[in-house]
Parts: sequence; structure tokens; C-alpha cells
Amino acid sequence: MNKLLSSLAGVLLVMLVTAQSPDKTIWFNKPANAFEECFVMGNGTQGASIFGGVQTDKILLNDATFWSGEPVNANMYPDAHKHLPAVRTALFKEDYKAADTLVKKLQAKFSECYEPIGTLYLHFQQDSIAANYKRILDLDKAVSTVKYELNGVNFNREYFVSAPDKLMVIHLTASKKGALNFSANFNSLMHYKVEVKQNSLAANGYAPYHVDPPFLKETKNSVLFDETRGTRFTTMVKIKCMDGLVVTTDTSLVVKNATDAVIYVSIATSFNGFDKNPATQSLPNATIAKAIIDKSIVKSYSVIKRNHIEDYQHFFNRVSLKLGNDTGLIIPTDERLKRYSKGNEDKQLEMLYFNFGRYLLISSSRTNCAPANLQGIWNSYVRPPWASGYTANINLEENYWPSEITNLSEMHKPLLSFIHALSQTGSTTAKTFYAVQNGWTSGHQTDIWAMTNPIGDWGKGNPAWANFAMGASWLSTHLWEHFAFTQDTNYLKNEALPLMKSAVQFYIDFLVKDKGGYWVTAPSTSPENKFLLPDGYKGATLYGSTFDLATIKECFIDYLKATKVFDADVVLTKKVDSVLAHLYPYQIGKKGNLQEWYHDWEDVDPKHRHQSHLFGLYPGTQISPSKTPELADACRTTLLNRGDETTGWSKGWRINLWARLLDGNHAYKMYRELLKYVEPHGENVNYSAGGGTYPNLLDAHPPFQIDGNFGGTAAVAEMLLQSTDDGITLLPALPTAWQNGSVKGLKARGGFTVDINWEKGKVIDYKIMSKYAKQVKITYNNKTQTITSLVR
Repeated sequence: MNKLLSSLAGVLLVMLVTAQSPDKTIWFNKPANAFEECFVMGNGTQGASIFGGVQTDKILLNDATFWSGEPVNANMYPDAHKHLPAVRTALFKEDYKAADTLVKKLQAKFSECYEPIGTLYLHFQQDSIAANYKRILDLDKAVSTVKYELNGVNFNREYFVSAPDKLMVIHLTASKKGALNFSANFNSLMHYKVEVKQNSLAANGYAPYHVDPPFLKETKNSVLFDETRGTRFTTMVKIKCMDGLVVTTDTSLVVKNATDAVIYVSIATSFNGFDKNPATQSLPNATIAKAIIDKSIVKSYSVIKRNHIEDYQHFFNRVSLKLGNDTGLIIPTDERLKRYSKGNEDKQLEMLYFNFGRYLLISSSRTNCAPANLQGIWNSYVRPPWASGYTANINLEENYWPSEITNLSEMHKPLLSFIHALSQTGSTTAKTFYAVQNGWTSGHQTDIWAMTNPIGDWGKGNPAWANFAMGASWLSTHLWEHFAFTQDTNYLKNEALPLMKSAVQFYIDFLVKDKGGYWVTAPSTSPENKFLLPDGYKGATLYGSTFDLATIKECFIDYLKATKVFDADVVLTKKVDSVLAHLYPYQIGKKGNLQEWYHDWEDVDPKHRHQSHLFGLYPGTQISPSKTPELADACRTTLLNRGDETTGWSKGWRINLWARLLDGNHAYKMYRELLKYVEPHGENVNYSAGGGTYPNLLDAHPPFQIDGNFGGTAAVAEMLLQSTDDGITLLPALPTAWQNGSVKGLKARGGFTVDINWEKGKVIDYKIMSKYAKQVKITYNNKTQTITSLVR
């Protein structure tokens, strides 16, 4: 009888997985052993990484606002700018070795680190080996489940993190009455205390007031705690049973002889803004955490779940993608990835990766002034890789490439609000580091405290990354992009335009004339890359890098567009026009490549992962095959010289670049390579293992770095739809592999929503919608026509 029940349970589980859409389902037949196998979930603030163990379930908890540190002293180095003239003198004497040395005097502190809240453990009184185990993440509902059979009893767990109710909920059931027995306890790498009473557990603790990034040598001062300093947190766990008992120990909640139980997990921090001390000007984290649970626990589980799904699907269901007619494979996701990596077809997996990127953005980016970081909102380290920070020389921006085009404009707002914070501290950085009295800028890496100074630990950093000064020029383009896609004039006038103007003011004053009379940046770098001089010197600091000038040009162009919507400073507008016309232009090198450096120098690493000088092609709008064919060809040559083998985030960028070059087949080749299976590494991080995708579909930089996921999702959209101020192109870079398909709900600049159906590589039907009927030029199937949009 037991064997029959077990067999039936197995059949039901297979039916359950089969019923899920293979383009919206990630699943495994075993618990996760490493982070790279777990399911990440979140409501845009609270993050949970779920391992799904049978005897012990481990759930890593995070909060988007929980960082080490305190408000930054933007005036930390008031005399830094006094070293700037010497750097410029060395540069224009072509003494690059001296410039590399001198520019280090323009470096200051590192940013702080994103911290883990802790780990919730569920310990089950189950000693036997489970049968028919399945672990499923349903992207359609943002709900994960664990199902298995043990001693004739079917056990089920459901997990989700609700945005409406602001907490995580876990529903546990057993098919046999009274068979559910488990305990719940909490552990953290922070300083904390646990209090257990009645049926609730409360953990209260605090983050370090300082953490060194992991690339600094560990010392006794690498992690500094002080009970009077740092961001506070409260994690509250409460259990409601339909039957059975909830009893307590000093550290645990214990459920005995239950059949149905619901666990509520709330998190709150004391973070009250980038400029507020989290210990003395704090939010009442304990009160907030308790209020969240008290408000939710009186609701039924079904109501909380329904509200969660409705809220999530309001965003997720805006876009649907179909590539071909294959039905997908009913095998675990890691096996699908391995099979795909060997060259097999799986269009449902390609769709799944696209859908997963949108799921991740909804799950990690819904908190004002706390955008998704390098790991989204999922981190278990006190000193996480690259501080789990905001890296503004590509990674922070790449996180938001899918936000507008894949119809998730609301998820862009955490970054847009964070830019406002950066402008506050960045105005001091402009004065103290660059002797610019107007405007703002930001450096290579920042944190939740909106730190904007050049990093490098006071002169110890490599200028190739430490002395980046283009944070304002790149980030300000996001302000315009949000308007371009949404046409929100109130936002443009009241929020975006003032920040764009301030960024423009900084660069107008920062630019200097070269020997030929062109405006250039000095000092300048090309993010994380180095040039090789004829005498063998390997340098980083120069004047007028292509990347600097490309981002500044885009910043200026966007500002001038904005001033045509709203009247602005006439004097500044004329100045911008004049400077824009005399920026040092793009140069094509002797190899036919787009020059990265002011001079036609060789790269120290010809296969370097960064391709920053191609910014004008993507995400910028200055270079295109139709308007600047010679420059587009130079970009193509550059990409071919760089090669396709690179890190995860870099693959994501290169796919978009190939899409802008209208080469769908090369873009698709790299998309397949982005989905190359990478083994989990657990605690043993191999930073040079090559990019790809982990079993749980998270991007392998390696290690995990979420920007590759977002870059890949944006790239799929870019292959299917491109838009400019001049119009919309349908299927601009459709690969041969995607001959038949449809996409609904993508967004185009101008405030349009686009649906496309195609067969045999040709558009057979499309729909262009906008808030108001207006004319737009549409290009598809090698023809262009002007139409009037439908009113949605």
C-alpha cells in the first residue's frame, strides 16, 4: 500500500511540474547545497534565498537598506583639488607615468558593504530519506514550493515574499494529521540578541559601522562593530497553526503535532535616508517589524497569497514572449542548462531566462533610494564580492537596462531617486576633488550612503578603476530614458531636468582644451582597462578617453532634448551647444577599430572584458549602422577583436551591442554563451572561471553578479524592438533561430507599447499603442511607414 501511495505521489509531482509553463518554471529534484542552486525571492526590499532542505531548510534573509557604515562625510578631503593642475600638466606633457602617480593624490576612502541580515533555519524531525522530492520556483506567481513524500506522508511548503504585506510567508502542510513537527531559529553574522515569547521570535541587532571591501587585506579593523553605531535591524518570526501546538525554548519556536502551519517573517531596519545617522536619527525598526506581522497575521493565508500574486502579476504580466512552438523539456533546470550548453535547442529555456530577469528586477528593486546592487538584494557575506556595492562604471547602470523596454518603469525609480541622493554629496565632491563650483559628479563605486568621491584607499588604488569620474554623465542618461519611455512631463520638469542640468554644469566646467582646441577630459580613464605605449609603459591615466567623451556627449544631447520640452537656462543651453560641437570626435584606429584612447594605442589586454568606448552604440544613441555606418563598422571590428569569451555581465553588454549592429545571429550566439552552465562554487569563489549561468539561472561573473541577468534580458528585447526619437523598428536583429514567435507589451521611446507577431522571420501582425493617439514611424520587413497609434 505504501509503495502504491509513493508511486501515486511521484506521478502527481510529475504532473505538477508538467502543468507549469517551462518558460516560467525553475525546478530541481533535490535541495540546494550551494547558493548558486537556491531560489532567490523578494518584494523589492526584503530578500530571501531558499535552499529547501528536508531535514533542515536554510533561508538567507536580506534587506535592501541594510549596509555597513554611516552617512559619508562628503568633505573628507577638502584640498584634493590642489593636486589636479599637476596631473593635467603631466598629461599634456605626455608624461603618463607621472600622471598615473600624481592622480592617486585624488583618491579617498572606499565605499561600505551590503550586509546580510541573517539566516532562518527550519529543523524538521524527519530522519528517513525523502522520496519524490521537487523544488519549484513559479515565475508566473513568484511562489516557490517544496514537495516530498516521507513514510507515506506528503509534505508541502509554499514560500513567497509579499510587497503588499511587506513580509515573507511560508505555508507548511502534511497529508497526515499531526505529522508536522519542526522548530524555527535564527542566526546572524551581525551582533544580535534573540528573544522568544509566546509564538514569536524577535532578533534585534546591528550592522558594523565600517567594513573594508574584500579586495583589501584583512586586518583587525576590517570589520568594526559598536553597539552605539550602525544600522539596526529587527527580524520577527511568528507562527500560526491550524492545529497542533507552538511552544518555545530560549532560542526557538517549536511546532508539535500540526497539520497546517504558517510562518510570517518580517524585517525592518533603522535606515532613514542616506544623510541620516542610522543609530541616532533612525526609524523604529522593532516597532515597524512588529506592526507588519500584527497587521498580516489576522488575515487568512489565502488572502495574503492572493494579494501578493495580484500585485506581482500587475507588473510581470505586462510582457509575454513566445519563441517558436516547442513545448519544453520536463527535466530539472540544471539538466536543461547542461544540455543546452552542449548545443541542443531549448527555446523555452531562452524564454525562461528572459522572464527570470524581469522576475529578478521586480523582486529586487522597489525601495526608494536603494537600487538593486551587484547581487540584487541577495548576499550572505559580511565582506561580499566587490562589497556587493553600486559600481557606476557599468554594473549599476546595466541592472536597469531592462526596466523601461520590458515595461517595468516603476522598478527604475529606486535608481532614479538614488541619483538625487548622489547629486547632494556629489556637489561637494565636484568642488573638493575637481575644483568645479557648479554641478555634481560621482565616482567608480558608491553605497547606500551616496558616497561620490574617487575611491582607492587614499592613494593605494589603481587609477584604471579608482579615478573614474563619469558617474554623473552616465547615470543622468537614465533620467532622460525614463522620460523618453514614459513621457511623464511632471517627472521631467520637477525631478529629471534639475539633476541633468547639474550634471551638465559639472562637465562644462571640468572639460579642458587639448592642443588642437577640442574639449577633453583630463584626467581621464577608460574603465578598468590599460593602454600600452610604444616604449612599453602600461598606463591608465590619459586625457580624452572615448568613453568619457561619449557619456558626456550623451548627457549633453539628453539635456538639450529636455530643454526643448521645457524652457531652461538659455545661457547654459548655448554653452552646451558650443561645447558639444567641439568635443574631441570619435577616431577610427589603424586596425579599423573604434579607438578607445585619445591616441591610437594598443591595449595591454586586447581581449579585455570592458568595452566602455562603445557606449555611443549601446546604451547610447550616437552610433548606428544607418546614421554613422563607418563608426558602426569600427564598433563591429572592435567587438570582433575583443572576442566573445568574457565575464557574465560583459556578455550581456556585448549581446546588446551586436543587436544594435543589427547582427541578430551574432547576438544570439552570445546569448547562448551567456547561458553556458557553470558549476556552483559555494564558499570557494573562483573569480577567473569564465562567465555563464549557475543552475538557479543566476549570472556567473563569476561569482554571482546580477547585472548579467539584467543585461541578457534587455538584450532579448533589443533584438526584437529598437526605438529612437525618429521611430520604431520591429525585429531589427531577429536571429535565424527565432523564425516564428510573438512578443507583447514591450515599450518604445515616445511612450508606446508594442505587440509583434512574426512567422518565417517576417512581421505578420503588430500593434502600437500609446496613451494618446499620435503618429509614429514604423520600420519592419524592409519598409517604413508612418501610422497613428492606437489608444490603450
